[in-house]
Amino acid sequence: MDAESSDAELVDRGRSGDEAALSALVNRHHGSAYRVAMSLLHEDDAAQDVVQDAFLKAFRALGTFRGDASFRTWLLTITANEARGALRKRGRRRETALDDVGPLPSDSIDPAEKAMIASESERARKMLEILPEKQRLSVSLRIDEGLSFREIGEVIESSEGAARVNYFHGIRRLRELME
Repeated sequence: MDAESSDAELVDRGRSGDEAALSALVNRHHGSAYRVAMSLLHEDDAAQDVVQDAFLKAFRALGTFRGDASFRTWLLTITANEARGALRKRGRRRETALDDVGPLPSDSIDPAEKAMIASESERARKMLEILPEKQRLSVSLRIDEGLSFREIGEVIESSEGAARVNYFHGIRRLRELME
């Protein structure tokens, strides 16, 4: 049943203390939150801690969630802010690339081509580390999470137009670096 419930329904049930609804929200959004944390921290343990803290913070504030943005966007914003806080606590900023590039195309590709794709994917991840934080997040949130520019703007704390500009500048810069 929870798989069919919308986030809004799960949030309403969660506000009433329904632990199954909160668990369903965690199951549904943990991967996205983890990828955002990893894109900023690039350390598994730190990213796991940040994601856990973000969910706890979100659930504690569930009563104040107005629904202006989707729950997912709200959670990813909290996650990004928690990750930035973790970086500040470390006393340094670390630019990093995405960990997940997604699955390779079908098995009909020969091993040499698969190796080339894997090599290029790794190279793109390394190049992504060079991008400024807002460009890196804009690219990863758009490609990996499929967020709209409005949602990306909320996560990176800028306007929809600025999110769009950051995304396109990030993609252009990646193309330049990959040449």
